[in-house]
Amino acid sequence: MSSRMKAAQISKPGGDWELVEREIPEPGAGQVRVKVEACGICHSDVLVKEGLWPGLQYPRVPGHEIAGRIDAVAGNAAPWTKGQRVGVGWHGGHCFVCEQCRRGDFAMCINRKVTGNDFDGGYAEYMIAPTTALAAIPNELPAEEAGPFMCAGVTVYNALRNSGARAGEVVAVHGIGGLGHLGVQYARQMGFETVAINRGHDKEALARKLGAHHYIDSIATDAAAELQKLGGARVILATAPNAQAISALVDGLSPNGKLLVPAAPAEPLTISVFSLINRRSSVAGWYSGTAMDSQDTLEFSVLSGVHPMIEKYPLDRVAEAYEQMHSGKVRFRVVLTFGG
Repeated sequence: MSSRMKAAQISKPGGDWELVEREIPEPGAGQVRVKVEACGICHSDVLVKEGLWPGLQYPRVPGHEIAGRIDAVAGNAAPWTKGQRVGVGWHGGHCFVCEQCRRGDFAMCINRKVTGNDFDGGYAEYMIAPTTALAAIPNELPAEEAGPFMCAGVTVYNALRNSGARAGEVVAVHGIGGLGHLGVQYARQMGFETVAINRGHDKEALARKLGAHHYIDSIATDAAAELQKLGGARVILATAPNAQAISALVDGLSPNGKLLVPAAPAEPLTISVFSLINRRSSVAGWYSGTAMDSQDTLEFSVLSGVHPMIEKYPLDRVAEAYEQMHSGKVRFRVVLTFGG
């Protein structure tokens, strides 16, 4: 095996993509080396590209939607073995010793790491991952589909399954994009009365094909009022990071309803507290999840037939692939694929 690998890195905030050769890294204690087969490009990768993540060290290889196989292990990495199919997502490990970890809430670890931000990620032929960040990939799932499930998928799946909504209740997904097109599928498969909300009618046919029972054009109608005609939404999953549009959805909640926001807009929300008090409703953010949450997402996706819509690019077209994501032209996830 060659001792060199290809990688795409950023050397400074706002810098251009650099295709480089690096030494293939060796895993240390508690780590494995993953031979990357696919890596999704997430909008959060802009944090590395533009230097928006605190404490970033450059050069940095981004990427936290990784699917591949374990290529090497350091010592005893049980239950992980060489050749095993694994995914690595946003959650890049936890410390086990902080108060939140001691309570078993690893997602809220105060020392948690982020793959591709705090250490090099999946825009490379090989990457090093802590065993705490590994999710087993089912054999039925192609690598190029598994990658997006490691961030976009787990974020919306985990949000919905922990939302408190019950089968048969109204759940709305705002935004039919990278997260939203998965959110609609998960909501339908979980048994919710699924509502898709988007600007215009151009995605209505797709939303219904993905499983939406209802479609609301937020330009032509008042989305909140339309939700109230259905009795109000027990949960609204806001996947389109538009502060004004998200804020307007609060009035569409049912009593005890919850507005969940996994995609952060740059501007603050402007919400009437009276609306929250009047319906005893709430607004909450949502963090993606741990490696085990990602594994649950992968398994549920296979079980229920949920698939991401993807566009594939080789590593040497990383700049083009990133721009396709950043411009919003992609339908709906860009995935870097690696030959062999």
